[in-house]
Amino acid sequence: MATVLTRAVLGKPQVFGSLSGVRFYAASVPTTKLFINGKFIESKATKWIDLHNPATNEVVTRVPESTRDEMLAAVGAAKQAFGEWSRTTILTRQACMFRLQHLVKQEQRHIAENITLEQGKTIPDAEGDVLRGLQVVEHSCSITSMQLGETMPSVAKDMDIHSYRVPLGVCAGITPFNFPAMIPLWMFPMAVVCGNTMVLKPSERDPGATMMLMELAQEAGIPDGVLNVIHGSVDAVNFICDNPDIKAISFVGSDHVGQHIYERGSKAGKRVQSNMGAKNHGVIMADANKEATLNQLVGAAFGAAGQRCMALPTAVFIGKAKEWIPELVERASRLKVNAGCQPGTDVGPLISPQAKDRVCRLVQSGVDAGATLLLDGRDVTVPGYPNGNFIGPTVMTNVAVDMECYKEEIFGPVLQCITVDTLDDAIDMINSNPYGNGTAIFTTNGATARRFTHEIDVGQVGINVPIPVPLPMFSFTGSRGSFRGDVNFYGKGGVQFYTQMKTVTSLWKAEDATDTKAQVVMPTMR
Repeated sequence: MATVLTRAVLGKPQVFGSLSGVRFYAASVPTTKLFINGKFIESKATKWIDLHNPATNEVVTRVPESTRDEMLAAVGAAKQAFGEWSRTTILTRQACMFRLQHLVKQEQRHIAENITLEQGKTIPDAEGDVLRGLQVVEHSCSITSMQLGETMPSVAKDMDIHSYRVPLGVCAGITPFNFPAMIPLWMFPMAVVCGNTMVLKPSERDPGATMMLMELAQEAGIPDGVLNVIHGSVDAVNFICDNPDIKAISFVGSDHVGQHIYERGSKAGKRVQSNMGAKNHGVIMADANKEATLNQLVGAAFGAAGQRCMALPTAVFIGKAKEWIPELVERASRLKVNAGCQPGTDVGPLISPQAKDRVCRLVQSGVDAGATLLLDGRDVTVPGYPNGNFIGPTVMTNVAVDMECYKEEIFGPVLQCITVDTLDDAIDMINSNPYGNGTAIFTTNGATARRFTHEIDVGQVGINVPIPVPLPMFSFTGSRGSFRGDVNFYGKGGVQFYTQMKTVTSLWKAEDATDTKAQVVMPTMR
């Protein structure tokens, strides 16, 4: 079983988790290693990225900008391992997933503690991060049912046709900072259980969870070279897009990077799935369950400090539902802002000072354009953490769709409230927005919910569910400006993305069969 390591961080020992991918020093900042061909390797990089604890801005580890030789070695190891791994029986690959599921579940708390240290979210939220990824691992264990082919015997005389799915080769995953466990677990379990090998590039802001998962995958029996990890930023992304041995790229992150990866990777002939930005809306009908709806809105808007692509940053109140806004503000004001490691914390820090500055600027742009600030969390103070990237829950009203704060994905603990007269107005506004990641409606009227579901042009819809992320037996189906590609993440879509069809047409003439009785009648043609 993986060993739990401790080290001195900020002058006191803290649990860091199972991190063979990190080298520990007695009196200096540790460095994050690469994972190539089954070994955790110290990088020979000349450029390093300091990773800061968002609650304190103290340096936690230094992340390398992988050298070209290191990136080539990772792809080379994956290419070399592909032949044998792709020929491994599907039952063997399935067994690895069963073992991985057990190990991740066993180490869930330790992975969560690392996420809180590097990313800042609360421990319970970090455990949820791991759990939602773990569910994809569990679903990958059903690969023997998901990867079934098709057959048609006697399609013509003595001729049969069957088709089946085969792996692509070396795949790559590029993951974001906001879900350092869940998103890697969206990618590599589905890729490798289908017979592919993989090179992962986790976010340079919080790669620790990925390194821990690599150790667990190795312990689960996944052979050397099947999984590899490189680190870096722009150069590493472009390398993945351009390298001819990489056949497919999975990406979750920002619009700018996602569009770049989709265009550059596709131009290089790769299969690409790219989940990008969002501007999710929650529509509140006056007939909704008030108590449940307000609690759902507060959780969806301010959980994870708003740093979710499926967060609910825009609440659209219809008719008399706008009278609930003062009570919504009161509930938001009661949330506790603190470091994610502190018990009882509701809202942790943002990932970086730059992220905090951006959120503050967008809020101020809304105020300058005429929005009303009902709750301002920009000047929140957190005792004991004076240097953290904290913003408290913030609520704005009188927001218009032409304001910068509405058009941009704020990615912070900010809820924008918009009031309209009718459901038609809400549907028109949401459908006019370029994004299509998620939306929700809160109502007790089934006909209203059904109409909204059928008329809204958004890929994932919640009915009294504010964050409608599908469980992994389905697929993550963000649409329009939120997704580039043809096939979605996990579920049946994941299997389709990480495999391609092979069709075999065979002709075995009946008269060629051996050890049969001789025919003495006149032969005929038919």
